[in-house]
Amino acid sequence: MKIGNVVEFIDRQKIVCAVVVELKGDRLHLITEGNREINLSPKRLSHQSETVLDVSAGRDKLVDMLKDIVAHRNALMRQVDIKALWEVLNPEQEWIDLSTLTGLCFPDAPDGDHEAAVVRALFNHRRYFKFDHGRFFPNSEAKVQQLIARDEAEKRRQDTIEKGRRWLKRVMENARPETGDADLFFVEMLKSHYLFEKESPTYDLSRALLSGSGVESPDKIFRLLVKLGVWQADENIDLIRMGIPTRFPDEVHAAARDRIQKRDTRRGPPSSDRVRKDLTDLPLLTIDGQATLDFDDALSVEELGDRIRIGIHITDVGEVIEKESPLDREARSRGSSIYMPDQRIPMVPPELSEDFCSLRSGKTRPAVSILVDLDETLEVSNWEILPSRVCVKDQFTYQEANLLAHEDPRLRRLVAAARRFREKRMSQGALQISLPEIHIHLDASGNIIVNRIQRESPSRFAVAEIMILANWIMASFLKTKGIPAVFRSQPQPKERLYEAGGGTLFQHWMQRKRLSRFVLGPEPENHSGLGLDAYVTGTSPIRKYFDLVTQRQIRSVFGLEAPYSKEEVEAMIAELAPVMAHVGALQARRNRYWLLKFLEKRIGRKEEAIILGKARNGYQVLIPEYMLECRISVSGGYDLKPEDVIQITIQHVDARNEVLNVFMG
Repeated sequence: MKIGNVVEFIDRQKIVCAVVVELKGDRLHLITEGNREINLSPKRLSHQSETVLDVSAGRDKLVDMLKDIVAHRNALMRQVDIKALWEVLNPEQEWIDLSTLTGLCFPDAPDGDHEAAVVRALFNHRRYFKFDHGRFFPNSEAKVQQLIARDEAEKRRQDTIEKGRRWLKRVMENARPETGDADLFFVEMLKSHYLFEKESPTYDLSRALLSGSGVESPDKIFRLLVKLGVWQADENIDLIRMGIPTRFPDEVHAAARDRIQKRDTRRGPPSSDRVRKDLTDLPLLTIDGQATLDFDDALSVEELGDRIRIGIHITDVGEVIEKESPLDREARSRGSSIYMPDQRIPMVPPELSEDFCSLRSGKTRPAVSILVDLDETLEVSNWEILPSRVCVKDQFTYQEANLLAHEDPRLRRLVAAARRFREKRMSQGALQISLPEIHIHLDASGNIIVNRIQRESPSRFAVAEIMILANWIMASFLKTKGIPAVFRSQPQPKERLYEAGGGTLFQHWMQRKRLSRFVLGPEPENHSGLGLDAYVTGTSPIRKYFDLVTQRQIRSVFGLEAPYSKEEVEAMIAELAPVMAHVGALQARRNRYWLLKFLEKRIGRKEEAIILGKARNGYQVLIPEYMLECRISVSGGYDLKPEDVIQITIQHVDARNEVLNVFMG
C-alpha cells in the first residue's frame, strides 16, 4: 500500500472511491470522492488498484480526479452483464478470482479500473455471486431465485412505503381527508401500529412509513385516525385491543328469536313446570340502578306469625339457555356482561336479557327461589331452594327504595334482616370494607355525570347483604348435596387495620390493598373476607356465566338438567377466570378514563387529598371526592405522614394518556 493509491470501500450500502493520503500504522488516512477525510482499516477495502495519484496536487484536485475515476468505472460497469457471466460460470460451481473474472468481462488488457468496475457490477447484482477476499463463487439457481424473490419483495416494500408516505402527506395537509378503498391498507396498518406496537405484524413497515413524518408518537397516530373518521375522540381502545365483540352474531340473534317463539307457541306447560312451585301471588319487588335493563333478581317478604320469610328469586336462565347451544357458547365466550359509563355490552342478547329472561313487572317468569325463614331475632332458622314461577309487582330504583325505606314494611324488614345478617358475618370474622362508589355515566347530551354513592344507604345495604345471604345459602345447598360448583374462597388478609364496625376512610382504602386474592375452586372453602364457610355467586345468571353455572348445578338437583362434573367445573374456571380478569380491568380502565375526562375541565380546582404513603420524589395520595389515587411531587421541607390531609390543585389531566398531575396548595 502506497500513498496515492486509489482504493474503494463499502459504506452504507454504497461503494466509495478514495485516495490514500497518509499511512498511520495499521490504519489508512483517506480522502473520499465526497471530499471527506476518514481513517480506515485495510481490511475494509473492497478494491485496491495500482493507480497512484499525486497527493501534492491539492485536496480539491484530488477530489476532482476521484470523481473522474468513478465516472469512468461506472461507465465500464454498465458494460458488464453479470447475469450472462453467471450463466456461463454457474455449471462449474467453483471459486474464481477477480482478475480471471475481469478477464472474462474485458478480454483486452484490463486494468484496475476494469477490476473495480467488475466489483461494482457484482455489488449491484449480489444475487448471482458470493464474495470472499477477492474471489467469487456463483450462487446456485435455487439461491438466485430466492434472492430475486427477496429483492422483488424489498422493492414492493419500498414502493409501498413511498406510496404510504405520499398518502400520509395528503392526509396531513387536508383538513377533511377522504379515504378510498386503495387507502384502507394504510389505515389498517396505522391502527395495528397504534394498538399493538411491536407486536403488530406490519410494525416494521408502518414504522418506516411514519419515519420523519412528524406522526411517530402514539398520541399523534390516534389523532390522525380520529381525523380520518376511523375512530371517535373517545374511542374505547381497550375494547378493540382485547377483541371484545360489541354485537352478537346473526346466528345467535336467530337462536334467541327461535327460543322465544318456541316458548310462546308451546302448547301446555313446559316439562319443568311439574316441579315448579307457583309463587305468583307473592308481591315481588326489584331494587336496581336507574339505568338497569336486565332484572335477574327480586325479593319478597312474608309475615308468618312471629317469624318472617324472605324470598330471593333468581330468574331461571337455565330454563331458556340450554348447555352447548349457540346461545350458551356465545355467553361462555363473553363470560360476563360489561358495564361502562358510555356503553353496555350484555352477555346474553338483549331480546333475552332485557325481556324474556328478565323479571319485569307484570310478567310471569320461571325462577329459582330461595326462601329464608327468620325467627323473632331475625336469625336464619331455616331455608329452602326450589324451582318456581314468579311475577314482579313493584320495580324500584335505589333512590326510590331509599325514600320508602321507613314507610314500606317490606323494605323495613329487608333492611333489618340485612343488618342482622351483617352482624352475624362480622361475629364470624368478616372484614367489612366500606368505601364510597364513584358512579359515572353519560347523559343523553354526552355530558359526563359523576355521582359519589354511599354503598351503606338503606336500599344498597339491604340488597348487598341479602344477595350475600342468598349466595351463601346456594353454596351450603350444593355443599350438602356434594355437587361441585364455582366456589369462592379467600385466605385471611395479610393484616387487619381496624376493628369490626370501625375504621377511617384511609384505613378502609389501605385494607383493600392488603386483602388476599380470592380463589376459585370446585369445592367449598372458607371465605375470610365475608366470614362465611362456603360461597358461590348465583344471583346474576343473566350477567355472569359463573352464576349461570351455579344455577345449573342447583337445577340438576331437581332433575331439570344434568350437572357439570368436577372436571368440567375446573375446566370452566380455567377458561373463564382470565376472561373475567380482563372484563374487570376493562371496566376499571374505562371508568378511570371518563373520570379523568371529567377532570380535564376542572383544571385549577382545589381538592382535599389524603396522604397514603411516600413515593419517589413525593407522596401517593387519595382524592376522596373521586376516590382516585395519584402521585404528587413535594419539594423539601415537608414531612407528611399517612392519613395527613392536604389541599391540592389539579394541574394537568389527559384522559387518553392516563395523566393526572396535581400540585400541593
